[in-house]
Amino acid sequence: MEKTNDTQAFVEKQVNMLQENPGCASAKYNLGVMLMQQGRLDEAKILFEEAIADGTRMFEAYVNLGYIYFKKGDLEKVEECNRKAVEIEPRYARGYANLGFAYLQMEKTDEAIEVLHKAIELNPRIVQAWCNLANAYLQKGELDQAIKTNQKLLEMAPDFSLGHNNLAYAYYLKGDMVRAAGHLKRALELGFEAHPDFLKEMEPYLKK
Repeated sequence: MEKTNDTQAFVEKQVNMLQENPGCASAKYNLGVMLMQQGRLDEAKILFEEAIADGTRMFEAYVNLGYIYFKKGDLEKVEECNRKAVEIEPRYARGYANLGFAYLQMEKTDEAIEVLHKAIELNPRIVQAWCNLANAYLQKGELDQAIKTNQKLLEMAPDFSLGHNNLAYAYYLKGDMVRAAGHLKRALELGFEAHPDFLKEMEPYLKK
């Protein structure tokens, strides 16, 4: 209950700020974040757009807009928003990570690899950036690099189930069924729902 009251008080504060100063970009941004967390994406989108409409260099607003466009399935807008974010703040690792994910989904593999390396250089602890980098190498057919990257990921996050699944698939493509089975078993133990076709292919090896 206390958390709900705190949230209501925060929202009221932002609304009051906007009543006093309708052009307050920070209040619009803060309200947008609250609405986004509530799943009210269209309303949040309007507030984020208004927050940056006057040229305010608020890179977080662009990143949040990128998230909303991702939920709407517009990858070109995801790319555009996150590229703007890193133009404003070139050391914002999360922006590069998001940009890499968008490129990966768009099958712009080389671009994905470049910006994901940048994200990791700025913040080596972004697990999803390592995961997407490994997938980019897999997408490119560079299995050894995909394996190496997934291994680094699992050194940092040993219980990351998707990392174990992806490493299992890379080993499977290499023909190393023993290692593939070991990592797939671990992914399943951690609750990962592997693709049914992959499970069927690996079933004989999982029984060993």
